Amino acid sequence: MTSQTLEVNARNYRWMSRPVVVVCVDGCEPAYLDAAVAAGVAPYLARVMKTGANLLADCVVPSFTNPNNLSIVTGAPPAVHGICGNYFFDRELGQEVMMNDPKYLRAGTVLAAFADAGAKVAVVTAKDKLRKLLGNKMKGICFSSEKAEEATIAENGIDHVVELVGMPVPSVYSAELSEFVFAAGVKLMETRRPDLMYLSTTDYVQHKAAPGSPAANAFYAMMDRYLAQLDELGATIVLTADHGMNDKHGADGSPNVIYLQDVLDSWYGAEKARVILPITDPYVVHHGALGSFATVYAPDEATAAQWIESIKQVPGMESVLTRAEAAARFELPPDRIGDIVVVGDRKTVIGTSASRHDLSALEVPLRSHGGVSEQRVPLICNRPVTGIASGRRLRNFDALDLALNHAQ
Repeated sequence: MTSQTLEVNARNYRWMSRPVVVVCVDGCEPAYLDAAVAAGVAPYLARVMKTGANLLADCVVPSFTNPNNLSIVTGAPPAVHGICGNYFFDRELGQEVMMNDPKYLRAGTVLAAFADAGAKVAVVTAKDKLRKLLGNKMKGICFSSEKAEEATIAENGIDHVVELVGMPVPSVYSAELSEFVFAAGVKLMETRRPDLMYLSTTDYVQHKAAPGSPAANAFYAMMDRYLAQLDELGATIVLTADHGMNDKHGADGSPNVIYLQDVLDSWYGAEKARVILPITDPYVVHHGALGSFATVYAPDEATAAQWIESIKQVPGMESVLTRAEAAARFELPPDRIGDIVVVGDRKTVIGTSASRHDLSALEVPLRSHGGVSEQRVPLICNRPVTGIASGRRLRNFDALDLALNHAQ
């Protein structure tokens, strides 16, 4: 099998010569790693950032979790795999639909392709919302920290996960949810030795704690210890992120929000427009469903064109695009993004109506993501890489290409 090459979504991947682990650290603005290394709490990362590959890449916009995780495991942008957010408005059904069902996936994953070819593949994700998408049509192990105690051989390819990992199932709103992912990854490498493993964390800490803060440094110190163990077990590791993270609040700590549904209702009348926030998911405590990307469904194309010029004048808007412009610029599926795509600037988030957002659970000033301003992410390999064309725009969904085709 060692000479085999697989083609997945028009890209070729070489068979691994040693175990490969791709890690998606949710919300990992590059400054988090720099701060942890500077503070001396991440000695393993400090070493591999000098001796391996320490690169920067662009994530997919909208810079949200699901589109980027699916891009990483398919090696392709949302225009290919179809997942461009957590929510979209299905005009045929006349309702908002959550896109966490595998039926919305339009491309196969690299993970499933390698499993079909005989590789041992394992996936561990923090939140269960991603599990079925990441494990779609994949033979192997696939479970979430959130539902670890419910894992069965039939559904997840493994059981007794909690006993294996030696940690209780953590709260969804905790740093430990991500630690469980890393601890499980190490235990799987020790006991099952997968050929290919994908680990995906949650950004609970990053939503609350800025780079260099005690909570952030503690998180990256924890991660550093587990990565060092995976390295010692002989794995090639590529670390990237689904998106960065920025402060989205004013000097007084209150969120900088454009409640776009309220704005459009005041201009054009109630229910003329429908604003969809693709960040919305079942876990809104740490971001209040506020991100820097939204889509607008207008009555028709002509109306949309007229609205765009007005929306551009709203303070805090970075770009306001037609469906065609957004699909081309951000490589998105045009049938799932509405008539208008709006992107907030580095300091601004977009909501629907003020009455629909419960911000009472925001214990600290809002930090969030979704825009172009959160697009730059780390792309780090624990081994030197060769054959990367100079001037190539690296993407987070090049992680598997880096690990399988370029790592030494």
